[in-house]
Amino acid sequence: MKEHESASSGRNGHSAPQSQTQPPEGAFSSLIAELQQAVTAEGYLTPTPIQEQCIPHLLEGRDLLGTAQTGTGKTAAFTLPLLEQLSRHTNRPRKGTPRALILAPTRELAAQIGDSIETYGRFLRLRHTVVFGGVNQFHQVKALRHGVDVLVATPGRLLDLMQQKFIHLNEVEIFVLDEVDRMLDMGFIPDVKRVLAKIPKERQTLFFSATMPPKMETLAHTMVRDPVRVAITPEKPAVELIDQKMIFVDKKSKDALLTSLLQNRKIKKALVFTQMKHVANRVSKKLVAAGIRATAIHGNKSQAARIRALDGFKQNHFQVMVATDVAARGLDVDDVTHVINYDMPMEAETYVHRIGRTARAGADGHSISFCTAQDKSCLRSVERLLGKKVPIDKDHAHHCERTSQSSQPTQKQSESGQGKRQHGGRPQGNFARYQSRKRRHRAGR
Repeated sequence: MKEHESASSGRNGHSAPQSQTQPPEGAFSSLIAELQQAVTAEGYLTPTPIQEQCIPHLLEGRDLLGTAQTGTGKTAAFTLPLLEQLSRHTNRPRKGTPRALILAPTRELAAQIGDSIETYGRFLRLRHTVVFGGVNQFHQVKALRHGVDVLVATPGRLLDLMQQKFIHLNEVEIFVLDEVDRMLDMGFIPDVKRVLAKIPKERQTLFFSATMPPKMETLAHTMVRDPVRVAITPEKPAVELIDQKMIFVDKKSKDALLTSLLQNRKIKKALVFTQMKHVANRVSKKLVAAGIRATAIHGNKSQAARIRALDGFKQNHFQVMVATDVAARGLDVDDVTHVINYDMPMEAETYVHRIGRTARAGADGHSISFCTAQDKSCLRSVERLLGKKVPIDKDHAHHCERTSQSSQPTQKQSESGQGKRQHGGRPQGNFARYQSRKRRHRAGR
């Protein structure tokens, strides 16, 4: 995809394939033929748990409260039934007057939802577009003037275009709020309420959040009516599914270590985290100079550059994406095999968020963290949070024994009862308390 505007807006309606090797199963089998063919073309035959639970209720027009983490198939769980409902009445869309509105907290997430609509709606005669800030509004306004059935938007740009009279919400039939917990964290709820005031009361509302604490529950009930509840919780916390390794390294050797790992180990797709924007740029350039397909994404990049980098990473043009924590918000790439902490984060909770970018949708995942002498306090915090030691990897040429000896953070844990194995050998620690606290407050997001 060369230009975002060409992909984020358009009228679907390609010729549907005439044959398929195997029909889709479960909730997918209840979809109209055009959507079944699109799902099958993507290689999906069996719905994920959230898709199986959501699709039948949404096809009936029910409001829904959904609790699910990223990587569970949530986007398809609402885009597929949304597209089917809109396809039942395919009148020519009116200028700037969408029939479905999807709100997302970040530009990256909005673009990914737009990609999902493009993918699954390819055999339907429906128009969609994506609007968000950080880019010139010309192409977005042009798409709106042609008419759209589905509008995906971030709150700020949506309100801006509404104020300019380019968007009118008086005909919205389906309203979707995705990742509401992050909207709350980012201060968007007042904007959401302003949008809500412009939408017809007779509508279907879908409310999705990674967690549903009491504050979120109260907010949800101001927006939905008699909702169906769907809650998908992973069988294990994500970090338990990840093969974690810690590498003790001298600060001056981190570049050489990273290059060596990427060249000599079977790392298909890696997300590398740095603390600073300029470090992300420098690391990316060094990797490219070493013959590694790498790109960087951070706050100083233009939105167009960030989209190109993300698209290139998703389409495997780049093996490595180097990112800061803020820039990585909203990224949803299912096939990341490795997360590498080039710089250890300032907070242990951020470590959990970072490595959770791998091991998505049941796939294997690996994390490798570089620990210098200056990072030993962070390592202590991480291991206290996890309730166990992170295994040390010495199978490389850059192991720093001096750092290793000065960074043994778990001796006091053993003395104080942290990290002990109890209750059938399961490691005890602060992670369960962190999971509970995270549900009350989305720290580090």
